[in-house]
Amino acid sequence: MQNLTIVMYHYVRPLAGSRYPELKALELDNFRGQLAYIDKHHTVIDMEQLIAALGPEAVPLPDNPLLLTFDDGYMDHIDHVLPLLSSRGWQGSFFPPACSVIDRRVLDVNKLHFVLASVADPDILVRYVFDAMDEARELHGLEPNEAMFARIAHDSRYDDPGTTFVKRALQRELPEAFRKSLVDALFSRHVSSDEQDFAAELYMGESELTRLLDAGMFIGSHGCQHYWLNSLERQAQIEEIDDSLAFLERLGVSRKEWVMCYPYGGYDESLLGILRSRGCALGLTTEVKVANLDQCDPLTLPRLDTNDLPMSASTPRRQPHITV
Repeated sequence: MQNLTIVMYHYVRPLAGSRYPELKALELDNFRGQLAYIDKHHTVIDMEQLIAALGPEAVPLPDNPLLLTFDDGYMDHIDHVLPLLSSRGWQGSFFPPACSVIDRRVLDVNKLHFVLASVADPDILVRYVFDAMDEARELHGLEPNEAMFARIAHDSRYDDPGTTFVKRALQRELPEAFRKSLVDALFSRHVSSDEQDFAAELYMGESELTRLLDAGMFIGSHGCQHYWLNSLERQAQIEEIDDSLAFLERLGVSRKEWVMCYPYGGYDESLLGILRSRGCALGLTTEVKVANLDQCDPLTLPRLDTNDLPMSASTPRRQPHITV
């Protein structure tokens, strides 16, 4: 059995003394420690090696292989991640959503992250959402506040119930136009009234992505608008994938053996069919497992979160999630 550990990263930055010390990010020193642990216990592979291993020739991977993946195209990745990977001669795989690069628009999910990092008590945000729901209940046919809270404010690995409720209500549960208006209002009130300026600080642009490519890093698709792709009708899925591929071509990334990283981990059979028709080599999910390459569908590979691996080389090797 060939197992592969794929690690998923998002924000990687020095938090102490920063403007947003409460942001749920990987502290840069912990990232350094995790790389040291990985160096001691794993062999970091390139995306091209994984594609070859799952291709018709089944080129074998080295012992204890590990793939590094970085979602959402943050400036953190060029400022902090690239120098550390380059110093070790390792490749990282990066997945920027096209809209943030081209339109300089802050993703709603990121707006929420920074709102939550700026408001000390999540109950303040819960009450804000409740008040807004009360005003819009008849217009949108919304369920009672407490009923929605009981339904969605649970089963989160890292968040308290209030934070979980705010994230799920404003990312997916409430009607799209309504929830976007609430997110925009909260972001403007608590974080920044200049979205484009904030986006330019938060996300890489085309020049930074070109630097990653020039440094030997891999860039794949993370959709165009960062939608839950399994929530879209088939035609909208096609447009999302094709727009993201046009964006990759604009960067100089080949459409041959390209890789999809599903925003929020969302996919369905319709989407998988579209990916196969477009020649997609691999797909990365957010399912928390070590990938068993003898059994996994190459389009639904699981990944570990950074918090699932130790952050010090002195920590004994452990396998947090074994495939079955």
